[in-house]
Amino acid sequence: MNRRTTALSAAVALAASLALTGCSSSSDKAGDGKPDLKVSGAFMPQPVMDMAGGFLTITNDGDTADRLTSVTSPISDDVTIHETKNQKMQEVKFFDIPANGKLSLARGGNHIMFMTLKEKPEQGDKVSVELHFEKSDPIKVDLPVEAANHNPKQH
Repeated sequence: MNRRTTALSAAVALAASLALTGCSSSSDKAGDGKPDLKVSGAFMPQPVMDMAGGFLTITNDGDTADRLTSVTSPISDDVTIHETKNQKMQEVKFFDIPANGKLSLARGGNHIMFMTLKEKPEQGDKVSVELHFEKSDPIKVDLPVEAANHNPKQH
């Protein structure tokens, strides 16, 4: 009977160990369900008036979609996000960033709008912005100020 008890105890211990291992690996996988955002290609054309546009690409390598909900910057108290449809610009509340996809803010399309600039940055300066999202933590980005006619090729 002693051997049976020892074998049973070992089997219970092994089963408990496997169950705990299964739990920890499933909780590790829960971290994979978050957006994984990276910003590239950021720039601001040198403003010619007291407003400016901002452009960048947000890539989401995660399995969960997110949304860009707002942008803040010390250069303006009025920073909004705009879409361009039928050559008309209008403010929107958010932009979707698909899972395993990207959001492109580019000339002639969706963009960041800085109204009533507190100062006019010059070519070569950098403008600090903070991108705010529905699910992810804010991301701080410096937008290099480029020539007013700067327009990088879109991929």
